[in-house]
Amino acid sequence: MQQYSQLKAMLAITKASLKSIFRSPSAVIFSFVFPFVFILVFGFIGNNGGAPVYKIALDKNCDSTNALYDSIKTSNRIKIVRFENEKELRENLVKGKITGVFNIKRNSAKVPEYTYSISTTSASNDKWPQFMPVVANIVNKISNEKYVSRPTYAIPDPVHAINVEEIREYKTIDFILPGQLGFSLLSSGVFGVAFMFFNLRNTVVLKRFFATPISKTYIILGEGLARVLFQMLTAIVIIVAGKFIFGFTLINGIVTLLQMLVLSFLGLIVFMGLGFIVSGLATSDSSIPPFANLLTLPQFLLGGTFFSVEAFPKWLQPISKALPLTHLNTAMRAVAFEGQSLWDVKNEIGILLIWGVVVYAVAVKVFKWE
Repeated sequence: MQQYSQLKAMLAITKASLKSIFRSPSAVIFSFVFPFVFILVFGFIGNNGGAPVYKIALDKNCDSTNALYDSIKTSNRIKIVRFENEKELRENLVKGKITGVFNIKRNSAKVPEYTYSISTTSASNDKWPQFMPVVANIVNKISNEKYVSRPTYAIPDPVHAINVEEIREYKTIDFILPGQLGFSLLSSGVFGVAFMFFNLRNTVVLKRFFATPISKTYIILGEGLARVLFQMLTAIVIIVAGKFIFGFTLINGIVTLLQMLVLSFLGLIVFMGLGFIVSGLATSDSSIPPFANLLTLPQFLLGGTFFSVEAFPKWLQPISKALPLTHLNTAMRAVAFEGQSLWDVKNEIGILLIWGVVVYAVAVKVFKWE
């Protein structure tokens, strides 16, 4: 008599579950459609709304005892960013995270009293031409207040250091796409798993599985593998479409793609654990969305999905930085645009693993088969 194969039974469950996922409109919409809609809305329409805020660093020799410096410091259009060392400053400069290094020098002549300049990189070529008129408006306001005859208070230095290092341009899509991929993984992991196992219990499918020789472990592995395969395919589609349609940066090509898939897999496993928790706590179909939203909505809003965590109030940032989605998004952006390796983002991976241990410890306690 041929021995019963747990592996073949698991693969049969995986195949059947994968077919049902592809036939589910909600699964396709949450995994494929919503991320692309948000990429378009937040990535392109969002570019036109609101006045931009320019981040600058100050040159170490910048004169800070003048009205121009005081006005820039209090401007709502310019934010002065300080760095711990020159290496950190240079990294932010060449990656286009700041507009440039701003300097103010006192002139030997009384009028104009000061000269100002900005050192930029090729990453900020699209920023400093818009930034300089902002400074010019500040200078004009100061000049009007200080001088009746209207001589200017300060003039720009026509020679500025540009192309400090040739680097890539940081585009909106480079921030938006990893966040939307994380959005897709989180919604699929939590809602998909929660509804799937609750329905399997509710429709007595699990009881029918128990009538066969397959073990409970292989049932979970089969259903989980189907969800992982579907979501990895989703991740590939989102990343590749982002690359060739929207110009998403994959700094090391296929290597970066594979690294993002590894991170996606890790994030999905953690989020599926949250889905198991919701499935165990839910007592009916209608009780799943409240539980699921309680776990997903804070991460959608605070996990760096739509806006940078730095944009939140300082009291809220520690909460944001504690969420697993925040670390997944941070790691994927670092790998995709900055070219960091998986080892370079080991802190984010470590926090995700800690979340995984905690989540599955809770899931084991609350998950119900019947």
